[in-house]
Amino acid sequence: MARVSTDSAVDRYLRNLQDEVDSAAIYEAMAEREPAPELAELYRRLGEVETRHARFWEGRLRDAGAPVPALTPTSRARVLRFLARRFGPRLVLPTVATLEELDQHVYDDQAETASTPMRAQERSHARLLSVLAGPGGRGMAGPTIARLEGRHRGAVGGNALRAAVLGANDGLTSNLSLVMGVAGAQLQNRAIVITGLAGLLAGSCSMAIGEYVSVQSARELAQRQIGVEAAEIDEAPEEEAEELALIYEAKGLAPGEAQAVAARMMSDRSTALETLTREELGLDPDVLTGSPYVAAATSFLLFAAGAIVPLVAFLVTSGTLAVVLSILSAALGLVVIGAAITLLTGRSALFSGTRQLLLGLLAAAVTFGIGRLIGVSVS
Repeated sequence: MARVSTDSAVDRYLRNLQDEVDSAAIYEAMAEREPAPELAELYRRLGEVETRHARFWEGRLRDAGAPVPALTPTSRARVLRFLARRFGPRLVLPTVATLEELDQHVYDDQAETASTPMRAQERSHARLLSVLAGPGGRGMAGPTIARLEGRHRGAVGGNALRAAVLGANDGLTSNLSLVMGVAGAQLQNRAIVITGLAGLLAGSCSMAIGEYVSVQSARELAQRQIGVEAAEIDEAPEEEAEELALIYEAKGLAPGEAQAVAARMMSDRSTALETLTREELGLDPDVLTGSPYVAAATSFLLFAAGAIVPLVAFLVTSGTLAVVLSILSAALGLVVIGAAITLLTGRSALFSGTRQLLLGLLAAAVTFGIGRLIGVSVS
């Protein structure tokens, strides 16, 4: 039994060694072809870490009395290395990031790594590669560049405006279509009003519940990720500082400057946690302060505000006049919403307003026609 156990450990050591040899070879090729000096240096340092890991497993093999083979990269690693050298590291970066993501916890349950920084380093590599693999210039994630350069500091406000405009648009368009469908069936005014109110309440409640679940889920996920990051700051501060320095180097800072900035950030735990939360996890700590109840109530009111517009006419009159007034009021609302969208898109207010009007009226015309066909059929 002892021999079987040793064989199993040796096999595991060999697998780990092969993985580290593969990773080091890929990073070496990426460093060779990376045109940006700071990114090339980053890839080179990642390769050095993987090489140190390989040496660790070679030592474990020797301790177990097993021969240390002269391993070469596997076929997959050779293909990735060839692609990196032939077409540049950007081509293989998403694949490498995915592989790091899959293997980031590979050492968590291996007792040999318990007293080493290897576990934290593997998780660090996975998170760093996920940042580099994002869309944007020089292998940097777009949101990360935006936060660094400050070009999109109004993103939160923009998202709130977007949610407000789209919430009102959903309520107006959906309830206009619903009301027109019932009116097309030539039902009594009372039935139209009841249907419109039911649509308003159902849609508003659905939007509110969806927004609550969305915000609360985001909070819970952020809390979990920030909790993991806080634990890693306590358990492996040196590795976290190195990781933060690598991120700053990837953004263009010189190695010495990046290390100095990282050291300054890590000198205060709360500052370090907030910085790593933003830079490494790509999270805004302020997400934890957002109330899901406020978000749900806001979503409810915005949808209801849009949904009430086509219904008002049926509350004050009936028949053809109510239909005409409902369409006119909804048309005005659609134009206003279309114009508001230009605050987000920068397009012409006339273009966006007209487009929104045509789309909304098209949806209403379709449901009105279907309602008319159903009404005639029933009659």
